[in-house]
Amino acid sequence: MISAPISVGTPAMYVGFFAAVVVMIAIDMFALNKAGNHKVSVKEALSWTVVWVTVAMLFNGWLWWHLASDPNIGRDIANHKALEFLTGYVLEKSLAVDNIFVFLMIFSFFKVPPEYQRRVLVYGVLGAVIMRAIMISIGAVLVQEFHWILYIFGAFLVFTGLKMMMPEKESDDDLANNPLLKWLRGHIRVTPEFHQEKFFIRDSSGWIATPMLLVLIMIEFSDLIFAVDSIPAIFAVTTDPFIVMTSNIFAILGLRAMYFLLADVADRFHLLKYGLAAVLTFIGAKMLMVEFYKMPIAVSLGVVFFFLTASVVASLIVAKKD
Repeated sequence: MISAPISVGTPAMYVGFFAAVVVMIAIDMFALNKAGNHKVSVKEALSWTVVWVTVAMLFNGWLWWHLASDPNIGRDIANHKALEFLTGYVLEKSLAVDNIFVFLMIFSFFKVPPEYQRRVLVYGVLGAVIMRAIMISIGAVLVQEFHWILYIFGAFLVFTGLKMMMPEKESDDDLANNPLLKWLRGHIRVTPEFHQEKFFIRDSSGWIATPMLLVLIMIEFSDLIFAVDSIPAIFAVTTDPFIVMTSNIFAILGLRAMYFLLADVADRFHLLKYGLAAVLTFIGAKMLMVEFYKMPIAVSLGVVFFFLTASVVASLIVAKKD
């Protein structure tokens, strides 16, 4: 059994990580402004996806090197932490696909032109990073102070996974009846049409919101809902706050590029939700039996890969037959 510290993260590592995140988001926004308004091509989205995944893997390599070269930690713990990061990253990246399906529904409902989707996604990711950082910090404190909360997380994930396996009707009517959207439309003046990517415009009576503001709020709200599922799931992989924080945020940073990469082919992966449901159920069950059997991280990673690969392959086979 590897005797690892509660967290390998030091104040300097947290500061360095968040400074790097700010720089990466700034680069993304600079590239966005430089590119102007146009529909993101699959080639561009693929390039950015490769960039984000590469950055995450380089960070994991640096983390392993940093821990392995520390005489107080050693290579065994470094190997374990690097594998925890990889597993958490793959898990969070996979669960982020569910966000993409919801983003597609939101953009479709509001009829957002493709060339206007880029900026709202950047701000959406920025808000998601801030929300995740806050929620993970709170979750880490709760897990350390009240270890039994892991059982609540596990039961919730099992319930969520089983619920996702049930047939569910999704339509624009569901979004039209959303209580938050109804409240916003009842309390905020909104223009009937878009004004490019602007969230507000000024008329003779003052400032007035555009539909783009409603789109941004709904995207932020949807990510908050998904965070309730994904953050407990990552705590099943590791309770190290630094690994939880870094793997989760690195997965979120590439969400915009992944959206444009999958937007045109999302319908082909209609069985992926069942793979994600199986992953959540498995992770929840793993948390519930942690006192009796602690599953090796490598086995957990293999099971996650299996469920996701099987659901993707099944989706492609069924789509090909159809």
